[in-house]
Amino acid sequence: MADQQAEALTLPTQPANAPSFAEALNTWAKIGVLSFGGPAGQIALMHRALVDEKKWLDEKRYLAALNFCMLLPGPEAMQLATYAGWSLHGWRGGLAAGTLFVLPGALVVLALSMIYATFGEVPLVAALFFGVKAAVLAIVIEALLRVARRALKHASDWWIAAAAFFALYVFSVPFPLIILAAALFGYFRTRAPRSVAAATTPIPWRRSLATLSLWLALWLVPLALIILGFGPNHVFAQVGLFFSKLAVVTFGGAYAVLSYMAQQAVETFGWLKPEEMIDGLGLAETTPGPLILVTEFVGYMAGYRLAGGLWGGVAAAAITLWMTFVPCFLWIMVGAPYIERLQNMPRLSGALAAVTAAVVGVILNLTVWFGLHVLFGLLERTSFGLVPVIRSLDAPALILSLIAAAALFVFHQGILRTLLICAVIGAVWKTLL
Repeated sequence: MADQQAEALTLPTQPANAPSFAEALNTWAKIGVLSFGGPAGQIALMHRALVDEKKWLDEKRYLAALNFCMLLPGPEAMQLATYAGWSLHGWRGGLAAGTLFVLPGALVVLALSMIYATFGEVPLVAALFFGVKAAVLAIVIEALLRVARRALKHASDWWIAAAAFFALYVFSVPFPLIILAAALFGYFRTRAPRSVAAATTPIPWRRSLATLSLWLALWLVPLALIILGFGPNHVFAQVGLFFSKLAVVTFGGAYAVLSYMAQQAVETFGWLKPEEMIDGLGLAETTPGPLILVTEFVGYMAGYRLAGGLWGGVAAAAITLWMTFVPCFLWIMVGAPYIERLQNMPRLSGALAAVTAAVVGVILNLTVWFGLHVLFGLLERTSFGLVPVIRSLDAPALILSLIAAAALFVFHQGILRTLLICAVIGAVWKTLL
């Protein structure tokens, strides 16, 4: 009897009106193509499709899954789609839903990366991206304010955010250490309840261990083969290792990890320039799928420059996607059966709350980094971090950033429209002046 209960816990409980796999596949494809607007828009889109219209998931299960996905590193909207697919058709449903959520955007980002690497120096293209950079600064500020409103609920949260910012900006503390320190602080500051009701269903550890082993092998065996085949100093090995590490620490969404990725990709590895990093974020903002697809742009540029042009870029982009998203499937395939059990773990929720507060400081660091590189032509590194040379202020960039801020905050325009407006104004400005 216990074995049957354990088996049941690892398999989804399908709703009475569960669709056929083909019908679900069609829905996942539509969601993947229409998933613009960042995680908030994507989560709302899935709620409307899966809860309100299809009624494949009820409200309670959808919200429980969303809370679980927010505990995980990686893009929560993609992982929520994976869970929804798993809940309907097991592992093949999760694999289909997660893949189709990412695939349309990944193909578009790859095409845009190829165009950018080939034609990025054309005057018209450079003029368009001049406006995009200014818009990206306003978009990152909006993300900072949105996350801060949600995360900074107590005085200690403000202190965590401030400590995270100064640790990154002034002392260059590695991003993973900041996330670990915040998680430990949040875990131990949260009081555990005096008694917790024991779960009635045994933990299916054998099946979970088998699932974990399978997805770890899918993630790490290709990485080991790349390192053995090309050597640890080859760009493919560096890309694989870097984005594998990144996949474990991407708590709080793509904006949280961008400053760390930009620092490593620009300053440590030299894969691309600061302005190209900002352009890559602008590309990712205009495509469907998770914003973390900006990693694909970074991987492509690294391979394009250091591994032989176009096909080197394509190979590095493929490695980046594999190392970024296979871990996402791992978290869901292993953790999905335990969602209800995790709702009764307050210390884990406390750790997440502290990490989210630290993410505010991380995004503030990203905002300052982007702002300095967009608005000033010259920067100096001091013991207090980067400091701008005031005489190098780019007045047109400042004006365009203010236009983007007005579009977002005053006229409540969407991200796509704001990017388009600033790109057109930037092109006209550079062409006529």
